[in-house]
Amino acid sequence: QVQLVESGGGLVQAGGSLRLSCAASGVYHMGWFRQAPGKEREFVAAISWSSKDTYYADSVKGRFTISRDSAKNTVTMEMNSLKPEDTAVYYCAADPRRVGDTIYDYWGQGTQVTVSS
Repeated sequence: QVQLVESGGGLVQAGGSLRLSCAASGVYHMGWFRQAPGKEREFVAAISWSSKDTYYADSVKGRFTISRDSAKNTVTMEMNSLKPEDTAVYYCAADPRRVGDTIYDYWGQGTQVTVSS
């Protein structure tokens, strides 16, 4: 059973920064998605198991950075210049085969990010 443990998130003012982390129980392609109230879940960023490839939604390019600590099987997403529209529940996802804006087999429980204006 794949386990994904998310940490980080919280409340921040617009223009501020937050860091999300996701610890996995193995080596997988990893991604972050988010879901705002009343909206569908959307892709945010992803990184391949080797860290060679990274992927970003247009809405976060230049503001968010995804990275991996292979020794700890942990993926971190640094979120800068946060906007109120970034407010959502953020979910970590993992998959042994697929990466990017695609379907993932395993999901974390989600962590709330709230950006106040």
